[in-house]
Amino acid sequence: MSLDARVLTEWFADRARDLPWRAPGTSAWGVLVSEIMLQQTPVARVEPSWHDWMARWPTPSALAAATPAEVLRAWGKLGYPRRALRLRDAATAIATEHGDVVPDDVDTLLALPGIGAYTARAVAAFAYRKRCPVVDTNVRRVIARAVHGAGDAGPASTARDLADADALLPADDEYAARMSAAMMELGAIVCTARAPRCADCPVFDDCAWQRAGKPAYAGPAKPVQKFAGTDRQVRGLLLDVLRGTDTPVEKAKLDVVWSNAGQRDRCLDSLLVDGLVEQTVDGMFALPGEH
Repeated sequence: MSLDARVLTEWFADRARDLPWRAPGTSAWGVLVSEIMLQQTPVARVEPSWHDWMARWPTPSALAAATPAEVLRAWGKLGYPRRALRLRDAATAIATEHGDVVPDDVDTLLALPGIGAYTARAVAAFAYRKRCPVVDTNVRRVIARAVHGAGDAGPASTARDLADADALLPADDEYAARMSAAMMELGAIVCTARAPRCADCPVFDDCAWQRAGKPAYAGPAKPVQKFAGTDRQVRGLLLDVLRGTDTPVEKAKLDVVWSNAGQRDRCLDSLLVDGLVEQTVDGMFALPGEH
């Protein structure tokens, strides 16, 4: 099982997107912020927010000093706002326990609040240039096609997926980190799920999938994620009201955002449970700490 690391890394050096968190001199903190923001959110939406956050909170201690309400307002429309509070929790731990420096090894990163296996590995590889397999949906798809000849990767298996990626990495740390980034980029912009641009692929000649005649994915159909009418949409609408004011609001101002009272109240309750909204003693609602 192999992919030509030289070919892929040279392609990456020439064709990779010019993203700000890849710029020389970007801090490990900047890489960590980008990785949290990029979870389930497109690059086009993340980039302006990343610039704003890094200008406002250039270090973990700066974010740790912000209030939860300030953090949630700055998160804006990135979605899944619990990520913002988890990032603040991680920043607090980094500031108080690690001298305001993002740790450079996977195990220590994993011990931070809200940092999972993917994010820990991504920071170790992309911020500190360590030989560390980093597996996301794009990497899984590239390996499934180019190495295994399958139309898609099928259900995730952490152990298998990490082993597959690790087997492709060169021994040298810096070289391996570039290879990890190159595989991820290839899946993001060329070996895409629905319309792969095989003519632009640097490893097309060695791709097991194209050699097999590009067989269709034979596994179970993946569910199509919708947004309209979901609890995610309702939660976002409720938070929009609270982000638009710095004082508590009556429930009546929240009630107008969604006509289905049962769904609306369920979503409000979930926001309270998640710590994204707080209720005052007189029954009003606000972002955390704003009452």
